[in-house]
Amino acid sequence: MTDSSSALDRSAAVTRSLLGWGVVAGPFYIVVGLVLALTRPGFDLGRHALSLLTLGDLGWLQRGNLALTGLMALAAGVGMLRAIRNGRGLAMGVLVAVDGVALLLSAAVVPDPVAGFPPGAHGGVVTGSGILHLVFGALGFLAITAASVAHGAWSRGIGDLRAATVSFALGAIVILGFFAGAALATSPVGIALLWLAVLAQFAWLALASAQVYRWSPHPVLALRT
Repeated sequence: MTDSSSALDRSAAVTRSLLGWGVVAGPFYIVVGLVLALTRPGFDLGRHALSLLTLGDLGWLQRGNLALTGLMALAAGVGMLRAIRNGRGLAMGVLVAVDGVALLLSAAVVPDPVAGFPPGAHGGVVTGSGILHLVFGALGFLAITAASVAHGAWSRGIGDLRAATVSFALGAIVILGFFAGAALATSPVGIALLWLAVLAQFAWLALASAQVYRWSPHPVLALRT
């Protein structure tokens, strides 16, 4: 007589849990950011980049948002490293972890004020903190772009051509949106492009994390006695 039971693979469960944070990170960051943008006096979504919310008396709220999102991205990167231990998958995990670190660093150094935000600011001042914030932001977007290429190649290798195409497309949107948006950051068009890059970044992270999650072994192992 055969009897079925199950056992939990704790390593697989941890890996899947870490990957789940890659799905949560984007919605968390965007929802919290929008709530702050709509409630902070003087902030204009059409003229101000979301990173400016790190400035002012309540700037710690957006810095916390960036830091928590960075930790989630870092967790997703570790999950990818645990799930795929070689080749393009390894590169993807490392690059996502780099994006997480870049978000943490962006929370630690704030951008320069612009005219109108925080209220009373005139803008036009360039500081070391502002430059570093931009550098860390660029590092994160570059890391995600490279990760999308690695993920696209990995997806193609396992026969998932649709995921590969979406990954390549989102990576292109991230890099083009960020650099074009940064160049036009003082205009509504530039802000819209930056938003597009942010949305594409987190859309890619969610899709890649979900795909690797499904691809990973299920933590519940069937046993027969």
